[in-house]
Amino acid sequence: MAAAGFGKQVRHFSTTVIKPVSKLIQPPIQVYGVEGRYATALYSAASKQKNLDQVEKELSRVKSLMKDPKMTTVFMNPHIKRSIKQKTVNDVMIKEKLSPITINFINLLAENGRLSFTPSVISAFGKMMSAHRGEVLCSVTTAQPLDEASLAELKNALNGFLQKGETLQLETKSDPSVLGGMIVSIGDKYVDMSTKTKIQKLTKIMRET
Repeated sequence: MAAAGFGKQVRHFSTTVIKPVSKLIQPPIQVYGVEGRYATALYSAASKQKNLDQVEKELSRVKSLMKDPKMTTVFMNPHIKRSIKQKTVNDVMIKEKLSPITINFINLLAENGRLSFTPSVISAFGKMMSAHRGEVLCSVTTAQPLDEASLAELKNALNGFLQKGETLQLETKSDPSVLGGMIVSIGDKYVDMSTKTKIQKLTKIMRET
C-alpha cells in the first residue's frame, strides 16, 4: 500500500505541475529504483514546460549546495524532523531563486522523507539528459591509466558501437585489483575482460574438475 501511495504522489507531481493534466512523458532511457521514479517524474514535468536544460542546471546548483556541511546534515540526517527539513530546504531554494518546478520537486522529496535520495535522483536525471542529447555514457576500468595512444585506439573502437547522431561520453578509471585487461560498460552493455575475472573463472573450473 505504501509503495502504491508513493507512486501516486510522484505521478501527481509529474502531471499537475502544469495544466491541463497530461500523460507522463517517458525519458529516452529508463532508470530503475526510487531515484529512477522521481527522476522520471521530474523529466516529464520539465519536458512539458520545455524547461529541461534549466532544471538540469538548477539540480547541479542543488548538488553544490549539498556540499555545505549544514545542508548535508539537513538532507542526509534521518533524525531531523521532516517539518524542519521541509522548511529549511524550501527557504534555501527560494533564496537561490530556483524555478518553481525545481523548488516543488525538492519539496516533494522533503515531504516524502526522501531527501537522502537527492544525490542519486540528480544522477539519474543527469543520465536521462545525457541520453536526451544523444550522449552515450561509457565507463572503462583498467589496472593502470591508459596512455594517449591506447586511449585513442579505445575511443575509435567504442565509436563503432554508436548510432547516427550519438556522441561518446567516456570515463576512464584505474583499479589495480583488475590486474590487467579492462572492464567496459557502454549504454546497456557490460563486458568484463579483466585478468581478475579470467583468473576467477579458471579457478572455478579447476575446482569443479
